[in-house]
This record gives sequence, C-alpha cells and structure tokens, in this order.
Amino acid sequence: MKLFIQHMVSLRCKMLVKSELNRLQLRYTYLELGEVHLVGPISESKRKQLAERLQVSGLALMDDKKAILIATIKRTIVEMIHIQDELPDVKYSVYLSSVIQKDYHSMSELFSKTTGMTIEHFIILHKIEKAKELIMYNELNLTEIAFKLHYSSVAHLSHQFKKITGLTPTFFKGLQLKQRTNLEDI
Repeated sequence: MKLFIQHMVSLRCKMLVKSELNRLQLRYTYLELGEVHLVGPISESKRKQLAERLQVSGLALMDDKKAILIATIKRTIVEMIHIQDELPDVKYSVYLSSVIQKDYHSMSELFSKTTGMTIEHFIILHKIEKAKELIMYNELNLTEIAFKLHYSSVAHLSHQFKKITGLTPTFFKGLQLKQRTNLEDI
C-alpha cells in the first residue's frame, strides 16, 4: 500500500517518518521523500496514529490526488537539485514529465493554481538554495557553481541570486552569518 506524505522534503523528514513507522511497527519496502510503500494494508486506527504523529512534526498524510501530484512535483524537484550529483541534461519540463509520467502543461497549470507560483520559480528558489549551500562549502568558485547549476554564466547566476536573496553571491560569501532557508519552507 502506498502512502503519500506532504512536506517530506529532506533527509531529516525521511528519518522522522522511518522512526514513526518503526514505532507503529509498520513494515515498508520503499521509503523516499514524500512516499512510503507499506508491506500490507494499514488499519484505520494505525493510519490515524501515524497521521497524528506526523502532524506534530509538520508532516501530513495525503489522500487528495491533486495534493499528491503537487507533492510529487516538489519532491522530484528537491531530489533533482539537492540530492542528485548532477542536474539533468534535458529541459526541466521534459525531465519532470518523464519522471512523473504526466503532461508538463497540465502539471504546470495545477502547480501554479495550487501553490501560487510557477514550477520554474520553484526550481529557481531551490537552485539559489543549492548555490548558497555550495558557496558556504567554499569548495567551488562562482564559475564552477554556475556551471554545476546549469546557469549560462556567472552573471545569470548572480542576477537570479540577487533577485531572490537581495544580495550578490560575493556579498553572501563574505557574510559572517550566512542564512539558508529550510527546504521545507520553500
């Protein structure tokens, strides 16, 4: 049985869900961001317990097909930008359509109506968070970061970085206290 979990966008969330499943003695075969495959059916009382325990941590079980699709889109973007070593070499719309197996136009329309932002803007927000992370690690220069995140130039990265954060990447790098946004809050 598949369960879909809203706001499960980090490895910390994944560990929390795993802990709650173990606590309720629910066996699973698959546990990834936003999705769990249980070995068998779940009783209504255990489902309610799981929902209550997840809710305490800001997570929620989902039943609505549209909400599940939105969560799947978000999870796929988070995995694409923050977990995979390399961004795909195809357009993000093609990548999302192939992974989710849905028409991009209909996904995009639903995403915009539901979240109030476009998929493209959501991707940009995550790319900027990834850029912040890479700047903080101080292992790559801005040219390498721009290349890694598929920006056409450092100027393009800098423009989007400043548009989102209000700071240039160079100024951000020089800050003593660098602020990142939790992935759950994007």
